[in-house]
Amino acid sequence: MEFTKSVRIPGDTVTYYISPDIKKYALLDLGFEQTKRGNFEYKGSLDTDNPFKPVAKLRILVNADLTGFKMETLSGNEFRKINIFKQKRSAEFVEQYHYILAEMLKRQVLMTKD
Repeated sequence: MEFTKSVRIPGDTVTYYISPDIKKYALLDLGFEQTKRGNFEYKGSLDTDNPFKPVAKLRILVNADLTGFKMETLSGNEFRKINIFKQKRSAEFVEQYHYILAEMLKRQVLMTKD
């Protein structure tokens, strides 16, 4: 999967775009870690019952020059993509997903076009 300017998670109605105002320090403040290739990776639990052994995770990878990103929802072991909107605990997962992304929008890492 290559870096793109916009991503829509399967099941979601909102498309997220990389913000032109994105800053490296905002990424680090939000919990992104810099990879060996210089990209920035965020892995967050969507499971509020057990955040240390989650059933679902959100993964966001921003490229080193801050012009593109990848975003996906994964199983807890990160081996497969999952649709959090069709899970048994979808209400909980979706609420946590939107909470995390609201912080990304607030810090101008991502944006939406309404």
